[in-house]
Amino acid sequence: MKFEDVLVEVNGFGRFQKLILSLSFLGRFTLPCHFMLTNFIAAVPSHHCDLSGLDTEGVFENLTAEQRLAVSIPARGDGTPSSCLMFPEPQFHLLVNSSNATTLPAGPCQNGWVFDNSTFRSTLASEWDLVCENKGLNKATATIFFIGVMFGAVTYGILSDRYGRRPMLLVSYVSGMGFALISAFSTSYIMFAVLRFLTGFSITGIIIVSSVLNVEWVDVGSRKLVGVVDSLSWTFGGVFFPLIAYGFRDWRWLTIAVTLPLIPAIISWRWFPESARWLIASGQLKKAQFYLQKSAKMNQREVTSSTKAENLAFIVVKEKGSRTYSYLDLVRTPKMRKLAMLTGMTWFGVAATSYGIGFNITGFGVDFYLTQFIYAVTELPAKLSVYYLLEKFGRRKTEAGSLLITGVCLGINIFISKVVLYSSELYPTVIRQNGIGYNSFMARVGVASAPLILLLEEVWTNLAQVVLCSITILTSLVASFLPETRGKCLPETIEDIEGKREDPVGSPSDGRNKMNYEEPTFISDTCTD
Repeated sequence: MKFEDVLVEVNGFGRFQKLILSLSFLGRFTLPCHFMLTNFIAAVPSHHCDLSGLDTEGVFENLTAEQRLAVSIPARGDGTPSSCLMFPEPQFHLLVNSSNATTLPAGPCQNGWVFDNSTFRSTLASEWDLVCENKGLNKATATIFFIGVMFGAVTYGILSDRYGRRPMLLVSYVSGMGFALISAFSTSYIMFAVLRFLTGFSITGIIIVSSVLNVEWVDVGSRKLVGVVDSLSWTFGGVFFPLIAYGFRDWRWLTIAVTLPLIPAIISWRWFPESARWLIASGQLKKAQFYLQKSAKMNQREVTSSTKAENLAFIVVKEKGSRTYSYLDLVRTPKMRKLAMLTGMTWFGVAATSYGIGFNITGFGVDFYLTQFIYAVTELPAKLSVYYLLEKFGRRKTEAGSLLITGVCLGINIFISKVVLYSSELYPTVIRQNGIGYNSFMARVGVASAPLILLLEEVWTNLAQVVLCSITILTSLVASFLPETRGKCLPETIEDIEGKREDPVGSPSDGRNKMNYEEPTFISDTCTD
């Protein structure tokens, strides 16, 4: 007997599953806000050296603001005042003749900087003078956060496969909110950087745990819809984030504002069920029975004998002989090794391209906040169309095709969010969370690479786009070798992947084909709604 058969009995997409999806949507709303928070809190407003040290005895009293800048700060090639240099003393003759200004000696700012507060009331740069010789610290802010996300993905993958999805989701909620709120009260950049790392480490559990939990509770026919709705939580968060940022232009208040939605998420956690698949895999049959029967009652289905613990024992969701699984199981066997290599490369390419574009939005001739809003809104119609594409062409062709299009035009990067749903369907239950954790780790390597790729523009203006284009085209080719999962049962064990599993003696069986990962199409059991 397969778990999908039990889901058919209890209704694999009833009110119980919709409740899980809604609760997950609530918790995931804050994620895009934190992932793109650096675009706002680490923004560098226009600035110039503080001139108060030159204004001895009121020498600037009769000068306009423009004239004070002209006699105190050298001009750059485009005529704008330098952000990092100043004259050691006022050069009043420049008010009459500024032609020889480039030959005058200038030095670094002596008394800090003055920042333009018209767009941002306060940022990390203006709070701790992270400009000029300290600008590297400001640029490191995003990298520090995503390194935390990277290590958090690995850790939560291990812990949620060992201790369950539900408890680790609560840990992620509480710790993520705690570290984020404390970071808003940082008294130094070092303190903020450490807390930002811990925030990234903590909230990544929300992503990988909730995605897997959603996939493991729904039937085959509903997985594509769940994947689309799940990704829309990211889109809606991204759309509302610029509106929130527009209302809170101080970096401290903005950090608090985008974190507070985790409070209702923590309250709602009590209604989250544990994954019945994981409970069966870990031998907790009574608990699996409890949640399956709860699902049946909420979905207004009759509780049948298939949900009883003694019958759930026939569902093969772990290898012969009990043992603990780890990341090493991703590479122990040849087909799992191939699967891990293909999905890891795909996640890396997707993340590097997505954030390479997201971190480098130059605008549409409108202000900063509206630019971010437009960029987020463009995802909405595309993600809605993904539902049709997944049904018409399947996961593999949609993934590979959209990546290829992205590589060609470097603008259509909005279909690739389906990589989470797709990967959740590929990995077996016993190491699904480890697999998603590993893939998320590879994605964060891609994110960390994105700012470095953008630096290539200093070598040649179009070099960064050429590199991103090459990455996406290569990733498209890699994704084309992944198996198709449309209409397929979720694999339960590594033996399913390797094609070596045999049904236990005395277990109910519907006679369907065993999982076969020999070919790129990965022919497996065909499940019906």
